[in-house]
Amino acid sequence: MPRQKSKRPSTNPPRPRPPTQLPKPLHPTPASPFTAKQLLPFFRSLLPQRHLWRAASLQEETFYDGLFTPIVTLWYLIFQRLHCDPTLQAAVVDAHAGGADGLCHRLSKKLRSVATTAYSDARQRLPLAFLREALALQGGKMTGLHPQPQWGELLVALLDGTTLRLRPYGDIARSFPPQRNQSRRPAYWCLMRVVVCFGLHTGAALSYALAAMTVGEQALACRIILTTTRRCLYVGDRNFGVFRIAQAARAVESHVLLRLTQVRARRMLGRALSLGEFLLDWSPTRHDQQQEGCSSAPVQGRLLVARVKRNGFRAQTLYLFTSLSAEYPAAQLVGLYGLRWQIELNLRYLKTQMRLVQLESKSAAMAEKEWVAGLLAYNLIRAAMLGAALQAGLAPLTLSFSAARRYLQHWLRDFGQGRTEALRAWEKLLVLIAQSTLPQRSKPRPAEPRAQRHLRQPFPPLIGSRAHARKQIKKYAGKN
Repeated sequence: MPRQKSKRPSTNPPRPRPPTQLPKPLHPTPASPFTAKQLLPFFRSLLPQRHLWRAASLQEETFYDGLFTPIVTLWYLIFQRLHCDPTLQAAVVDAHAGGADGLCHRLSKKLRSVATTAYSDARQRLPLAFLREALALQGGKMTGLHPQPQWGELLVALLDGTTLRLRPYGDIARSFPPQRNQSRRPAYWCLMRVVVCFGLHTGAALSYALAAMTVGEQALACRIILTTTRRCLYVGDRNFGVFRIAQAARAVESHVLLRLTQVRARRMLGRALSLGEFLLDWSPTRHDQQQEGCSSAPVQGRLLVARVKRNGFRAQTLYLFTSLSAEYPAAQLVGLYGLRWQIELNLRYLKTQMRLVQLESKSAAMAEKEWVAGLLAYNLIRAAMLGAALQAGLAPLTLSFSAARRYLQHWLRDFGQGRTEALRAWEKLLVLIAQSTLPQRSKPRPAEPRAQRHLRQPFPPLIGSRAHARKQIKKYAGKN
């Protein structure tokens, strides 16, 4: 039975003094450096290998015995995200050049046609569950390699969401309907809402959830939390600072560190806010949405109110709720939340470096496969950064993602051709990535206007669908 008294201030004097400045990033000190010979088998295990044939999703399916096996198809889905030319024709050209002979013996000799039909059909046949299992395998291996992947006994996981753009091909408009705009014209672009869970120290994508724009990010985050098998500390911004997230985390014996709005924090405390730490029970209100199948009892935790200040930024007050006990100091939790900004960079890398801001698939199922393939390719880059950081004794988050992507692209080209100097090229790759550290700025960047200068276009913008535009052209052509 829940206790009647749901709000109580802390009675543990003295109150901890709130920090005036965010602590330095809590990057763990790596263990003794690994050798390149030790790291190469780890990286090979993240690539599509034959042990993936034991995946449960492949045991339940019957596949056509073609040249593009599930392993080869998975590799070329990743290849399209890493290669500068993401077309199907580029994947077929690489297969003819022997890029996947290591996954299918003499594939380049057996291929007769240069058409993309066989590869396109193989992409359609590949089970989505197989891609999800490969993503879980990557995330688990990368987390296990890091010397200190956890914060205490919990894996620190960052939650945030974004939107992707799709064209209204096939059933995409039904699965991800376009959103209405302010004008009376019908909207063209379909939007997909995605929420991703990243590991803090490695930056690896651990899991995801996606749906149409009618589903909120909180509901998608609860799907991730309830399906995760590991105990995690989920860190989220004000968008995830709702009772539903804490309720779902408690159901799987995980914990949360969520930022709250000032209004919600004042309502939870029941009185005026002041700097300090307060024990309370978070009870849902009649306006709070609750997760189905989870207990609606109040969530016990602490409310942290801290005033933080960073050089070059305005001072601000943070209102954080955590379900962790008092064994975890408030100052460290505030510093840990300061690292949440890494997920904003991770999502930017996915949308720009991995070219996932717009998916060119022609079906809803293929669109999700393209998205998961982008996460798999992103994890390969993060794995190379992790290997370089462990060998050089650095923190993985201090390395440049774009530089690592460029170096990895060239190494994979030689690796796919089966060169005997693979180990020597791998050693050089780790050294180059370790040297590509992010710049340490002595002063903050100046504020830039959120505006873009467009070049003059000789054609007017397309309003509506192309089919309607074609009808208008025929209509006016007949009159002329």
